Amino acid sequence: MRKIKQLLIVAAVLVAGGVALTAEPAAAINVFEQCGANADSSVCQAQGTDNATSMIEIVVNTMIFLLGAIAVVMIVIGGIRYATSNGDSSSIKGAKDTILYAIIGLIVAILSYAIVNFVLDAF
Repeated sequence: MRKIKQLLIVAAVLVAGGVALTAEPAAAINVFEQCGANADSSVCQAQGTDNATSMIEIVVNTMIFLLGAIAVVMIVIGGIRYATSNGDSSSIKGAKDTILYAIIGLIVAILSYAIVNFVLDAF
């Protein structure tokens, strides 16, 4: 059974590598062409700015949003694991660890957001 899993993983990697190697070369696109219809997007708001600070801020804000969403999903998963543990102590410990690590990750993400904004404002 273990050999079959390894062969499937190797096959998936080879197929993915083959697709990546045979793909057409990417061409640059102008992302600002669609700003007329959707001027509220982060990219369109950064259109006039050409400095690294605004681009770093956009990237950091997007990453923080994604991290927050992932942390909330992990807290929900931990809650479901806790509710379905049926009193099994190892399952309860795993569920509590999932919730704890998700909360720690959320705190680290918030602190990193504060640090990045402090550094960007300082310079």
